[in-house]
Amino acid sequence: MNIDFTTATFKDFENIAGLDMMERANVYYDFLDYMKSNGHRYRLQNNTGCSSIMNVTAENTTKEFISFVTSDYLGFTQHPKVKQAAIEGVEKYGAGTAATPLIGGYYSYHNELEEKIATFFGRTQDEAVIFTTGYTANSATLQILLQKEDIAIVDMAVHASVYEGCILTNRKTFPHNNLEALEHILKTSESQYRTKLVVIDGVYSQDGDTAPIEEIYKLVKKYNAYLMVDDVHGVGILGNTGRGTIEDTGLLDKIDIITGTFSKTFGNLGGYVIANKKLTNFIRFQSRQQIFSATTPPPTATGIIKAIELIDEEPQWRAKLWDNINYFKKGLDDMGLDTGTTCSAVVPVKIGDPHITGDVGRLLLEHGIYTNPIIYPAVARKDARIRMSVTATHEREHLDKTLNAFEDIKNKLHIAKK
Repeated sequence: MNIDFTTATFKDFENIAGLDMMERANVYYDFLDYMKSNGHRYRLQNNTGCSSIMNVTAENTTKEFISFVTSDYLGFTQHPKVKQAAIEGVEKYGAGTAATPLIGGYYSYHNELEEKIATFFGRTQDEAVIFTTGYTANSATLQILLQKEDIAIVDMAVHASVYEGCILTNRKTFPHNNLEALEHILKTSESQYRTKLVVIDGVYSQDGDTAPIEEIYKLVKKYNAYLMVDDVHGVGILGNTGRGTIEDTGLLDKIDIITGTFSKTFGNLGGYVIANKKLTNFIRFQSRQQIFSATTPPPTATGIIKAIELIDEEPQWRAKLWDNINYFKKGLDDMGLDTGTTCSAVVPVKIGDPHITGDVGRLLLEHGIYTNPIIYPAVARKDARIRMSVTATHEREHLDKTLNAFEDIKNKLHIAKK
């Protein structure tokens, strides 16, 4: 089977008819060579830690770039207090756990972290379960809670981890933030399935827009269903005190399941699920990832605990972040670029054509700007974009240099909105 590399996307190589695994890998290897030869590169090597300025190896050259590729929104990966807490965790407990939580790998710092994140959301009557990644927090939880008699009803823009979590159950998707379509599915599913779980994001990772959580919650309860909200891009950023998109709705204590990650705002690694104690206890003892996978190591847990505390202790980072978001987005909008409906730290520049998007990413690198060109299947085929994460550690000069680069590229490639 011949694939036209000039129009191909990563999705086209998932399951090429008639080719075994090695043959598919060979074709894909040739495609990656084609992409590299045209200046479109992925998995660039970072030589320094997360920051607004990163030393990166790209195009056989190693130099410093202004970076928009990490979700370290508040800069906590490099915060001295977080680093010190991680060091103290190693000194007290060592480097790892060497066991799964059920058979000797559950330590006092795990319990402290679970209590800390549940309390952070005001869920003092509930409990949290922690996972080694945010991805597995979603996938593992859904796989154990939903079986063939149940159904997951998901916004089409939810994270890939949610889709993976639904492989053992029935699944229906509704168009992004479309309440009418959601209600139709809820109504027609009400008597057909044992458990009906609606799954949404708080902030959506590609467009940076938010879910109408209050309206969705009302629909969910009207049709006797449950609601799970994954707010990985909202926590620490949105909400009056940084508790995310749910905070301002007044529903923090009512959402059935809250999931999230420690790898973005909290600057570390891991995931969490918050729900009532009976549900979290079921997850702890039934989830395969809890039973058969070693859990969070000491420096990770102690660093996260300090990062959670810093949300309240040092609110200046959220203020700086929002100054940066508003300034940067206005600059992009003023030059006629399409930033969509974002209202968060995720700022896209929508272009449409995936190959022009790759060209924009390459030209940005030439200007010393490190961004993520996003193409299908991460977004729709005609919805390719440059995706950027604005952080509190970006300085005005970083944002101005990036805006100037976009102005130059806009004039070369004509990527402004029609």
